[in-house]
Amino acid sequence: MDLKEIQSLIKFVAKSGASEVKLETEELKITIRTGSHTNTPETTIVQQIPMAQAPVAAAPAAPVAEVPKAPSAEEKKSEEDDSKYITIKSPIIGTFYRKPSPDKPPFVEVGQEIKPGDVLCVIEAMKLFNDIESEVSGKIVKILVEDSSPVEFDQPLFLVDPS
Repeated sequence: MDLKEIQSLIKFVAKSGASEVKLETEELKITIRTGSHTNTPETTIVQQIPMAQAPVAAAPAAPVAEVPKAPSAEEKKSEEDDSKYITIKSPIIGTFYRKPSPDKPPFVEVGQEIKPGDVLCVIEAMKLFNDIESEVSGKIVKILVEDSSPVEFDQPLFLVDPS
Protein backbone atom coordinates (compact mmCIF):
# COMPACT_ATOMS: atom_id res chain seq x y z
CA MET A 1 0.00 0.00 0.00
CA ASP A 2 1.51 3.31 -1.03
CA LEU A 3 1.14 6.77 0.51
CA LYS A 4 -1.65 7.91 -1.86
CA GLU A 5 -3.77 4.88 -1.01
CA ILE A 6 -3.30 5.54 2.72
CA GLN A 7 -4.28 9.20 2.29
CA SER A 8 -7.43 8.28 0.34
CA LEU A 9 -8.29 5.72 3.04
CA ILE A 10 -7.94 8.42 5.72
CA LYS A 11 -10.22 10.77 3.75
CA PHE A 12 -12.78 7.99 3.26
CA VAL A 13 -12.84 7.15 6.98
CA ALA A 14 -13.20 10.84 7.91
CA LYS A 15 -16.18 11.25 5.56
CA SER A 16 -17.85 8.02 6.68
CA GLY A 17 -18.23 9.20 10.26
CA ALA A 18 -16.60 6.09 11.74
CA SER A 19 -14.66 6.75 14.94
CA GLU A 20 -12.03 4.06 14.41
CA VAL A 21 -10.87 1.76 11.58
CA LYS A 22 -8.18 -0.93 11.82
CA LEU A 23 -6.60 -2.45 8.72
CA GLU A 24 -4.08 -5.31 8.89
CA THR A 25 -2.26 -6.94 6.01
CA GLU A 26 0.84 -9.12 5.94
CA GLU A 27 3.04 -6.08 5.30
CA LEU A 28 1.17 -3.33 7.14
CA LYS A 29 -0.95 -2.56 10.19
CA ILE A 30 -2.93 0.75 10.19
CA THR A 31 -5.32 2.19 12.80
CA ILE A 32 -7.19 5.37 11.91
CA ARG A 33 -9.04 7.22 14.68
CA THR A 34 -11.19 10.30 14.15
CA GLY A 35 -11.94 12.86 16.87
CA SER A 36 -14.83 11.39 18.84
CA HIS A 37 -14.55 14.04 21.55
CA THR A 38 -16.45 16.60 19.43
CA ASN A 39 -19.78 14.83 20.12
CA THR A 40 -19.70 15.57 23.85
CA PRO A 41 -20.31 19.36 23.62
CA GLU A 42 -23.09 18.84 21.07
CA THR A 43 -24.84 16.42 23.41
CA THR A 44 -24.66 18.98 26.19
CA ILE A 45 -26.26 21.63 23.96
CA VAL A 46 -29.03 19.27 22.87
CA GLN A 47 -29.78 18.40 26.49
CA GLN A 48 -30.05 22.07 27.41
CA ILE A 49 -32.60 22.94 24.69
CA PRO A 50 -35.50 20.80 26.01
CA MET A 51 -34.89 22.07 29.55
CA ALA A 52 -35.18 25.67 28.35
CA GLN A 53 -38.36 24.99 26.38
CA ALA A 54 -40.21 23.03 29.05
CA PRO A 55 -40.65 25.96 31.51
CA VAL A 56 -41.65 28.30 28.66
CA ALA A 57 -44.40 25.93 27.51
CA ALA A 58 -45.58 25.25 31.07
CA ALA A 59 -45.79 28.91 32.11
CA PRO A 60 -48.51 30.04 29.65
CA ALA A 61 -50.50 26.84 30.13
CA ALA A 62 -51.68 27.77 33.62
CA PRO A 63 -53.18 31.20 32.77
CA VAL A 64 -54.73 29.95 29.53
CA ALA A 65 -56.43 27.09 31.34
CA GLU A 66 -57.99 29.46 33.89
CA VAL A 67 -59.19 32.16 31.46
CA PRO A 68 -61.71 30.08 29.41
CA LYS A 69 -63.63 28.93 32.52
CA ALA A 70 -65.91 31.99 32.49
CA PRO A 71 -66.95 31.96 28.79
CA SER A 72 -67.34 28.18 28.63
CA ALA A 73 -71.16 28.49 28.79
CA GLU A 74 -71.09 30.86 25.80
CA GLU A 75 -68.79 28.51 23.92
CA LYS A 76 -71.17 25.62 24.56
CA LYS A 77 -74.05 27.66 23.14
CA SER A 78 -72.06 28.54 20.01
CA GLU A 79 -70.98 24.90 19.60
CA GLU A 80 -74.61 23.79 19.87
CA ASP A 81 -75.62 26.45 17.34
CA ASP A 82 -72.78 25.43 15.02
CA SER A 83 -73.75 21.75 15.17
CA LYS A 84 -76.66 22.33 12.78
CA TYR A 85 -74.27 23.75 10.18
CA ILE A 86 -72.06 21.93 7.71
CA THR A 87 -68.36 22.63 8.15
CA ILE A 88 -66.28 22.95 4.99
CA LYS A 89 -62.70 21.97 5.80
CA SER A 90 -59.38 22.52 4.07
CA PRO A 91 -58.37 19.56 1.89
CA ILE A 92 -54.70 20.64 1.88
CA ILE A 93 -52.07 22.61 3.79
CA GLY A 94 -51.33 26.05 2.40
CA THR A 95 -52.24 29.74 2.44
CA PHE A 96 -55.95 30.64 2.37
CA TYR A 97 -57.13 33.39 0.01
CA ARG A 98 -60.72 34.64 -0.24
CA LYS A 99 -60.10 36.44 -3.57
CA PRO A 100 -58.79 35.24 -6.93
CA SER A 101 -56.42 38.26 -6.95
CA PRO A 102 -55.91 41.32 -4.72
CA ASP A 103 -57.91 43.64 -6.99
CA LYS A 104 -60.96 41.33 -7.36
CA PRO A 105 -63.90 40.76 -4.98
CA PRO A 106 -64.01 37.72 -2.65
CA PHE A 107 -65.39 34.44 -4.02
CA VAL A 108 -68.08 34.28 -1.30
CA GLU A 109 -69.45 36.48 1.48
CA VAL A 110 -71.41 35.69 4.64
CA GLY A 111 -75.08 35.27 3.74
CA GLN A 112 -74.38 34.23 0.13
CA GLU A 113 -76.13 31.15 -1.28
CA ILE A 114 -73.80 28.48 -2.68
CA LYS A 115 -74.27 25.27 -4.63
CA PRO A 116 -72.01 22.31 -5.40
CA GLY A 117 -69.18 23.31 -7.71
CA ASP A 118 -69.04 26.97 -6.62
CA VAL A 119 -65.48 28.15 -5.88
CA LEU A 120 -65.31 29.24 -2.23
CA CYS A 121 -61.64 30.17 -1.91
CA VAL A 122 -58.13 29.46 -3.17
CA ILE A 123 -55.43 27.68 -1.21
CA GLU A 124 -51.84 28.20 -2.33
CA ALA A 125 -49.58 25.21 -1.77
CA MET A 126 -46.02 25.19 -3.13
CA LYS A 127 -46.73 28.07 -5.54
CA LEU A 128 -49.80 26.30 -6.97
CA PHE A 129 -53.20 27.92 -6.49
CA ASN A 130 -55.93 25.34 -5.83
CA ASP A 131 -59.60 26.30 -6.20
CA ILE A 132 -61.63 24.93 -3.30
CA GLU A 133 -65.13 24.12 -4.54
CA SER A 134 -68.27 23.56 -2.51
CA GLU A 135 -69.60 20.03 -2.27
CA VAL A 136 -72.83 21.17 -0.59
CA SER A 137 -75.54 23.71 -1.21
CA GLY A 138 -76.69 26.22 1.36
CA LYS A 139 -75.93 29.63 2.77
CA ILE A 140 -72.54 30.81 4.08
CA VAL A 141 -73.04 31.53 7.79
CA LYS A 142 -69.47 32.15 8.90
CA ILE A 143 -65.99 32.43 7.40
CA LEU A 144 -63.63 30.91 9.96
CA VAL A 145 -60.24 31.90 8.47
CA GLU A 146 -58.69 35.30 7.82
CA ASP A 147 -57.59 36.14 4.28
CA SER A 148 -53.91 35.36 3.50
CA SER A 149 -53.47 33.18 6.58
CA PRO A 150 -51.95 29.69 6.72
CA VAL A 151 -54.30 26.71 7.03
CA GLU A 152 -53.71 23.10 8.01
CA PHE A 153 -55.19 19.95 6.52
CA ASP A 154 -58.79 19.41 7.74
CA GLN A 155 -58.96 22.89 9.33
CA PRO A 156 -62.53 24.33 9.27
CA LEU A 157 -62.86 27.14 6.71
CA PHE A 158 -66.58 27.87 6.37
CA LEU A 159 -69.85 27.13 8.14
CA VAL A 160 -72.79 26.51 5.79
CA ASP A 161 -76.48 26.39 6.69
CA PRO A 162 -77.90 23.61 4.49
CA SER A 163 -81.55 24.62 4.98
